[in-house]
Amino acid sequence: MATIGFIGLGNMGGPMAINLAKAGHRVKAFDLYSEALVPVVEAGAVAAESAVDAAKEVDFLISMLPAGRHVEHLFVTGETPLFDVISEDTLIIDSSTIEAATAKRLSEIGTGRGLQFIDAPVSGGVGGAKAGTLAFMVGGSKEQYESAKPILECMGKNIFHAGDHGAGQIAKACNNMLLAILMTGTCEALNMGVKNGLDPAVLSEIMKQSSGSNWALQLYNPYPGVMEGVPSSNNYQGGFQVNLMFKDLGLAMDLSQQSSSPVPMGSQARALFSLHKAKGNGGLDFSSVLRLYQDENVDQ
Repeated sequence: MATIGFIGLGNMGGPMAINLAKAGHRVKAFDLYSEALVPVVEAGAVAAESAVDAAKEVDFLISMLPAGRHVEHLFVTGETPLFDVISEDTLIIDSSTIEAATAKRLSEIGTGRGLQFIDAPVSGGVGGAKAGTLAFMVGGSKEQYESAKPILECMGKNIFHAGDHGAGQIAKACNNMLLAILMTGTCEALNMGVKNGLDPAVLSEIMKQSSGSNWALQLYNPYPGVMEGVPSSNNYQGGFQVNLMFKDLGLAMDLSQQSSSPVPMGSQARALFSLHKAKGNGGLDFSSVLRLYQDENVDQ
């Protein structure tokens, strides 16, 4: 079994670290908020005194942070950059969702110092993190991917080698842009059906068994009361926040501009989430975008 440092124990990182501990690995966990450590330690992990402590004398170091600036601060620009203390034998796995350019740059800086840094963002939501069924999109060399895979398999069931450094972030941006499009479209269809007298549960089942079936309908229904155990049935608490979806859509828009890729539907989805966020809903799960349709007529 490996010794693994884990930094960032939020809605996603906490369950991921718990699954590593349950798999028998020695996990040294750290988060700026001490309360986030409690369930992870209860699952068998060790509470690290600091990020530096979590990064020392480990075989793998996993980071799960909100944005690229946080990752860069942790490893390169902070008061005690982890690149200054990490062993050359440690494989750094950043599972945050950040800019592909930032992931590439950090990998290059690490390589220049004899360190290994790969990007491995995830998909599958909080439910997938708890169940250990996440999908990982890995950007790095084939050798680094093969080294990381047994560890990632403790937290997910679909582990993909997307390509070289930064490729995982590109794949994640494409995936989440599509997810946003699917969720807004699903909300649009459900709202129209309900406003014309249909039962949302019946309509959901019809679309699930028809050509409109998609991930949101199958596993993450946005209409309250239709599906148990999802944020929509918990007043949109928990899950994947609107703020994070809006951030990820911004990453997708940056990629589209850099590559001259037309993304009209992605741009419209981002506009809808921007409006929803501006109404004070940034802390709710992203499926709460249904409320935008319920509250007013969205411009055609």
